[in-house]
Amino acid sequence: MGRVTERRKVIRIRDGALSSRPDTLVTEEPLEIRLNGKPLAITMRTPGDDFALATGFLVSEGVLAHQDDLHNIVYCAGATVDGTNTYNVVDVTTTPGVAIPDITLERNVYTTSSCGLCGKASLDAVTTTTHWPLHDTPPLRIHPDLLTHLPDQLRAAQHVFDRTGGLHAAALFTEHGELLDLREDVGRHNAVDKLIGRALQHGHLPLSRTLLLVSGRASFELAQKAVMAGIPLLAAVSAPSSLAVDLATETGLTLIGFLRGPSMNVYAGEHRLTLEATPAPS
Repeated sequence: MGRVTERRKVIRIRDGALSSRPDTLVTEEPLEIRLNGKPLAITMRTPGDDFALATGFLVSEGVLAHQDDLHNIVYCAGATVDGTNTYNVVDVTTTPGVAIPDITLERNVYTTSSCGLCGKASLDAVTTTTHWPLHDTPPLRIHPDLLTHLPDQLRAAQHVFDRTGGLHAAALFTEHGELLDLREDVGRHNAVDKLIGRALQHGHLPLSRTLLLVSGRASFELAQKAVMAGIPLLAAVSAPSSLAVDLATETGLTLIGFLRGPSMNVYAGEHRLTLEATPAPS
């Protein structure tokens, strides 16, 4: 399915001169996620890695935690009235016996980059439903110098962004700074879901020895996804939201914002960083 990008005519204006040319744009289409045959959520996404996206979404919602929890996932044939398969509807089937939480009462079934749960109920929901409490994970110590090189690695691996300039990216790194996986999507939350979904499909959850880097801001929803996958450190090149900081503090997630070169802000979980204070001038 080569639908990651599309071509559209554009009129360019440069120093008062007009020209017409085709431009490469990132594709955005809806994906309906069904769980055991029942509609659950719709998200706007860049086509590709749809099975991983749906799987990661269900990890974030507390439905899936282990590779064996996932029985099957397929595109739904006949998704339109005329029976055409649009490849925009996937059905995830869980293994018999997997408990399904009542997630429809906790979130809107239409997901966007800004959606998520709200307030204290949000923090309680994530804290009580995660299969991988971060307070129980083995200690992880990271030197800030290692983090300073990660944004350049992420940017260098954004191949579709180079062609469109319109994609978010999320990347998983080892605790030693080695790139494990990178996904791009029009929605930053989708990019993270694709990473987590691929990890579950390969039996790699929890991701307790990894670092997650996102190309934009760190919303509550991204912090939620990190916690639900057992990721101990989330870094963003932009700012976090207040609720993301609250969730990180509550769950023990190390949350870093404004990661740009040697500069960064540590909002929570500083115990995982090897910090060396610089003596103040006399």
